[in-house]
Amino acid sequence: MSRNASRSILLLACTLFTFIPAAHARFQPTPCTNPYTQPQEIQLGYKAMAQVYQQQPILPDSSPVTQYVQSLGARLAQFAPGYRWPFQFHVVNSADINAFALPGGAIFINLGTIQAATDEAQLAGVMAHEISHVVQRHSTCNMARQQVPSILAGIGGALAGILLPGTAGAIAQQGISSVAGLTFLRMSRDDEKQADLMGTDILYDSGYDPRALPQFFETIQAKYGAGGAQLLSDHPNPGNRIGYVNQEIATLPPKPADITNTPQFTSIHADAAKLHAATADEIKAGGWKKSQPPLPAEAAAAAASASTASTASTGGTSTTSTTPSAQPAAAALDPNLHWQPDSSLNTFTHSLYTLRYPRNWTVQGNVQSSVTIAPPGGSGADANGQAATAYGILIDRYQGQGNLQQQTDALIQSIEQGNPGIAAVTDATSLTVSHQPALSIEFLGSSPLSTAGKPMPERDWLVTVQRPDGSIGYLVFIAPERNFSALRPAFKRILSTFALK
Repeated sequence: MSRNASRSILLLACTLFTFIPAAHARFQPTPCTNPYTQPQEIQLGYKAMAQVYQQQPILPDSSPVTQYVQSLGARLAQFAPGYRWPFQFHVVNSADINAFALPGGAIFINLGTIQAATDEAQLAGVMAHEISHVVQRHSTCNMARQQVPSILAGIGGALAGILLPGTAGAIAQQGISSVAGLTFLRMSRDDEKQADLMGTDILYDSGYDPRALPQFFETIQAKYGAGGAQLLSDHPNPGNRIGYVNQEIATLPPKPADITNTPQFTSIHADAAKLHAATADEIKAGGWKKSQPPLPAEAAAAAASASTASTASTGGTSTTSTTPSAQPAAAALDPNLHWQPDSSLNTFTHSLYTLRYPRNWTVQGNVQSSVTIAPPGGSGADANGQAATAYGILIDRYQGQGNLQQQTDALIQSIEQGNPGIAAVTDATSLTVSHQPALSIEFLGSSPLSTAGKPMPERDWLVTVQRPDGSIGYLVFIAPERNFSALRPAFKRILSTFALK
C-alpha cells in the first residue's frame, strides 16, 4: 500500500472515530448586542478571507498538513454549540506560533503552531479555542462596540485608519493584525476566558483531554517568554487559565479516558517539521505570492461583490464597507457652521459610560458603538467625500495590553505611525476622570476644513482613562487650531461629566 493511500485511511479514521458525549458544550456566556445577522457575519468573514489570502501565504488544500487540520477541525466543529457556522480550516505558512478565526467560521492555524504542539490534544485545544471565538461572535461583537467604519476615520484625516475594526483602513499591527484591517480580531481578556471555557467543553465533548489548551499556553510561555510567541500577544492571558479550566472540568461528568495523542498527529507532525515555515521578513518580501493557492470560491465571490458595489457607490474609487446595511451618504461639512456650544447640556447614556454634552450638538452612534458628538455640520463628508470631523468629540474603547500608560503609549504610537503629518505636541500628563487614573496628550494635524486652498491646522486632544475590565476608554476633542482655545472650557466641562459604568 502506498504512503499516500495509508495516510488517506488514517485521515478518514480520524474523522470517523468520535467520542459521543452525553451533551454538547455547557458554558453559555451572555451574548453581546450584535447588529449583524449570521448571514451578514458570514459574508464579512469571506471578505476578510480575501485580505488574508492577499497578505499571508496559505498552504494549498492538497497539502497533507492542511487535510489533517481540516479533518481535525471538522471533528471538533461537530461539538460546537448553537448556530451551525460554515467552518473552514486553513494553514498559514508562517513560523509564528499563532491562530485566528474570522467572522462566520474561517479559521487559520499557523504552521508554526502545528510544529510547536507536542500532541494532538494541544493542537485540538487551540482549534477549539478559535471555534469558540466564532460561536460567541467575538469579532462582530468587537466591531459593533467600536462601530464600523470607525469614527477615528473622521478626524480631518489626521487619525484616519487608526484602530479601524472593519476590513479596510486599519493600520498594520503585529501578529494577527499584520493582515491590514483585521484589528477586530484582537480579543479582550474576557473574550479569551470565554473562548477557553467553551473550548474546554468542546475538547471534553470530542474526547480530548480538556486540560491540553492551558497546558499548551503554559508550554509556549515557558519556552518563549510572555512576549516571545505572537499567540500570547494576540491571545492575552486572562489570568489563572489552569485554575478556571480545572473548575470547568470539575462540572463535567467523568469519562473513561481522554485522547492525548494519535498516530495521525505523530505522522503529520513529522511532515510539518520538514516544511520551511516562512519568517515575517519572508512573508513581507512576498515571494510566496507566485504559488499562492486560489481564493476559496465563496470568498472570491464576496470580494468581487464588495469591489463592484464600492466602485459603483464611489464613482470609481474603491472602498470597503462592512456595515450591516447600507447607510445614507454623510452630509457635507459646513465650513461656516455655528460651532459654539450651548451652555445647556443633554445627557447621553452609553452601555459603558454616561456623559453630558451641549444641547445644540448631536450624537452620532448608539449605546453599543463608538460615538461622535458634534455641532450640526461639524462632522460629515469632506471635499473628497470621506467621513471627517472638524469640530466635536469622538468617544470609544481600546483594548490593548498592559496598564494605562502602556496602552496609551501603544495608541499614541499607532496614531503617529499610521498617520503622516500628525504629531504629538505635549507630553502625556496625568489627571483623574470618573474617579479613575487618566492621561492627556495633544496633537497637531490638518483639519478637513481649508482656507485659501490649504487645510487649516487642527488640534486634537486625546484623553485616555483606565476601565475596570483592563481596557481603556478614550475621548478625542477636535477643533481647528484657531478655535480650540475658545472651545477648551466647553471640552473640559464635558470631560468633567464623563462617568464610567
